[in-house]
Amino acid sequence: MNTERKDNTLLVSDIRELTAATAPEVKASVRKIFADGLIHIDFDCSTLDFVDSSGLGALISLQKLANERGGKLRLLSPKPGVVQVLELTRLHRVFEIVA
Repeated sequence: MNTERKDNTLLVSDIRELTAATAPEVKASVRKIFADGLIHIDFDCSTLDFVDSSGLGALISLQKLANERGGKLRLLSPKPGVVQVLELTRLHRVFEIVA
């Protein structure tokens, strides 16, 4: 996982799987890095091949974290398989998805 600060946005990238095995660590790492002055989280999904229910829960948790500061979580460039999971769970209505 890589993180980069761009103005008031934290960019999270290079995650291949967001599953029960990886989601807690990703969530904890982002929470730790999400310092003062950061409002938004951009989650680059271009390398994300698989997401399960724990991964979806982590994304919801990160969205709540951003919302607490008046920000938002954006999912950037998700692959078709990830989009399908988001649509099946109707979370495509909850998250801002940027193609």
